[in-house]
Amino acid sequence: MRLNLPFFSAPAFASVQPVAMTTLHLPGVLHVEQSAYSHPWTQGNFIDSIASAYHMPVWFQDEHLLGYLVAMRGADELHLLNITVAPGFQRRGWGNHMLQTLIDWSRERGVHAIWLEVRASNRAAIALYQTLGFEHQGERKNYYPLALNQREDAVIMGLQW
Repeated sequence: MRLNLPFFSAPAFASVQPVAMTTLHLPGVLHVEQSAYSHPWTQGNFIDSIASAYHMPVWFQDEHLLGYLVAMRGADELHLLNITVAPGFQRRGWGNHMLQTLIDWSRERGVHAIWLEVRASNRAAIALYQTLGFEHQGERKNYYPLALNQREDAVIMGLQW
């Protein structure tokens, strides 16, 4: 089945403003999360993040959920816990746009660094982070679950200014 999804050009990015994620968004967010990952976050993970007042913008274009992120602020640093572009909108620039929006938001609030972990096998995400200036900072061995009780390493990346 082919989805007839709109294609958005760069000028369209500016017309799509994120809103703060609430529990009302969770059915759509969970659907995207489960379709995007082999080991998705649970509803409880999102509810706990909302309750903790993490920075959780979500992007919509009309009825289409484009993506969301979850970031935890601590003093002058930010830890990006989750960033997801809906599978039907990947490779169209939304991840870059969402990250740039996060960087701008962070700078406006006196944050001086963003940290994240990414699966070592996720070359597309690593390349995207590198294009925005994130640098390899280390690894976390056996950080992510895989099938059959196996684990995958995480690459720690950071952006500082």
